[in-house]
Order: sequence, then structure tokens, then C-alpha cells
Amino acid sequence: MSTLSAPGNIPLPRLVPWLLAVPVLLLIGYLVLMDNGAVSQTGGYLHELMHDGRHLLGVPCH
Repeated sequence: MSTLSAPGNIPLPRLVPWLLAVPVLLLIGYLVLMDNGAVSQTGGYLHELMHDGRHLLGVPCH
């Protein structure tokens, strides 16, 4: 039988990159997959770029 040990503390310098990267990646995922122009009101270029990104990922958008 193996015994499980309690997890140790994660040092803050190892945690900071994840705390910064996860929200940024979630925002990018939202903009590409779900936005449809609701947040990205920067004009037709960004909308078309995200629209084409949806097609490249195989996400139905029509």
C-alpha cells in the first residue's frame, strides 16, 4: 500500500505566471469562440479575423 502525502505550498514565483496566463488565455478563447462582435467593437477587421478563426477551429458560427 502506498501512502498519500499532503501537498506542499507552491512558491509564489512559480504561481504568478499561471495567474497571469490563465485569464489572458480565457479572454482569447472567449473572443475567438463566443464573442461575435459583442465585446470586440473595433470594426470589421477584428470581427472577420475572429470569424475566420472560428472556422479554422471548426466551431459552428452560422
